Amino acid sequence: MAGASGIHSLTWKAIHPGRHGNCKEESMARFMVERSFADGLEIPLTEQGAQACMSVVGTNAELGVTWVHSYVTEDHRKTFCIYDAPNPEAIRKAAKLNQLPADVITPVRVLDPYFYK
Repeated sequence: MAGASGIHSLTWKAIHPGRHGNCKEESMARFMVERSFADGLEIPLTEQGAQACMSVVGTNAELGVTWVHSYVTEDHRKTFCIYDAPNPEAIRKAAKLNQLPADVITPVRVLDPYFYK
């Protein structure tokens, strides 16, 4: 949905089961997470690499965090990851459980140049 400024808002409601089968709504926002890897990040294009990624996805889901996608620099020393989460603290907790750095967490919104046409 576009706001008055023309910038799309990516906040929505996610439904999570609560205690005793009750569902609760939780507001989700989009964040960019900057990570630094001194020795570079190498995830092999193998079943082992896929399992490592799916392990991160599973741990994140327990905290209501969704890894959307990531951008990796050519030297593999820095990543810029897009996440949907209820708040930055959930991302920090997930990063800690996944043994990943979370140098900077920035709330972001989409600016789509084609929206203006």
